[in-house]
Amino acid sequence: MARTASAPSPAGALSSSDVLGRVILVTGKEEFLGERTVAAAKAAVKEFDPEAEVSEASAADLTLATLGELSAPSLFSSIRCVVVRNLENLPDESVAGLVDYSGMPSEEVALVLVHSGGQKGSGTLAKLRKLPKVSEHKSVELKAREFGSFVKAEIRMHGASIDEEGADFLIQAVGQDLRALSAAASQLAGDNDAKRLGLEHVKQYFGGRAEVKNYVIADAIISGDRVKALEEIRWALDTGSSPVYVLSAVAGQMRTVANHVAGIRDSGTPPWKQKTVAALARGWSREAIGEALRSVARADADLKGAASDPAYTLERLVLTIAALRQR
Repeated sequence: MARTASAPSPAGALSSSDVLGRVILVTGKEEFLGERTVAAAKAAVKEFDPEAEVSEASAADLTLATLGELSAPSLFSSIRCVVVRNLENLPDESVAGLVDYSGMPSEEVALVLVHSGGQKGSGTLAKLRKLPKVSEHKSVELKAREFGSFVKAEIRMHGASIDEEGADFLIQAVGQDLRALSAAASQLAGDNDAKRLGLEHVKQYFGGRAEVKNYVIADAIISGDRVKALEEIRWALDTGSSPVYVLSAVAGQMRTVANHVAGIRDSGTPPWKQKTVAALARGWSREAIGEALRSVARADADLKGAASDPAYTLERLVLTIAALRQR
C-alpha cells in the first residue's frame, strides 16, 4: 500500500532514501505546495549525487518507450530524477506500462508523478496508490484557519518566529496566495535582525497607510465600490505596494466569497470574518462570481508577464468586477 503524506512543510525535506527507487505521487490543486514536493525530490537526488540528471516530461507524451529513455543511465550518471507532469493527461494505452514500472522502479531513479487534481485520471491514481513503492504527497488547498500556521512555519524556516497578531496582519495585508505569503515572509524575516517578529515589524513593511491595506482594496472591489477601490489602488501603487500582492488579496477574498455563495462554510473562520464575507457576498450570483474569478485569473496572468501596465490591469479588474456584481 502506498504511503501518504501531506506536502512537505516549509522547513521539511526529503532524503535520497525517500525518493530513489521509489515513485513520488504529488496530487492536489495547491500548485505552490506541490512544487515544493517536486523541488524537495530534486534536491534529495542532487544531494545524493551532484552529477545526477534531472529531466521532465508531460504525461500526454509518455509511452513505455519514452519512460525507458528517461530512466535509462547516461554516460555521465546512473542516478536520475524524472518528473512527469499533468498525470491526468496520461494516454490510456500508457497506464499499464507506468503502473508496471511503478510496481518495481529502478533503484537509481526517483520518479515524480504530478497530478493537478480533479477527477480526470482518478483510475490511474487508484492503481498507483495500491503499490508499496509509491509515496503520495497531497498538496491540498489551505483552510482559512491554516494560513496562520503556514506563515509561522515560513518564518521559522528563516530562523525567526512571529506572533499570532503579526501573522494575521501579514495575511490581511498580502492575501491568501501562498506564493505571495512565502515571499513576504522571506522578506520580513530576511530584513529584520529580530528573532521574534510581531505586528509592528509587519506594519513597517506591509502596512502602508493605516487605512489602505490590500484586504481593504479587495473588499472595496468585491463590494462594487468602484470609486474607493480605484482611489486606494492608485494610492497603494504610488506608495510602493506590489500589484501582485494587491491582486493576491483580491484573489484570496474572492475565493472566500465564492465559497460562501456556493454554500461552503469554514468552521475555522472567525465570527467577525464570517460577517464580513456574508456582507460582501450579497448581490453575487454563482454565475457572476465564476466570471469574476476568471477575470482575476486573467489579471494575474497579465501582471506576471502578459501586460506592461499594472495600474491599468488592476483598474480594468475593478470595473469588470463592479459590472458583474451589478448584473
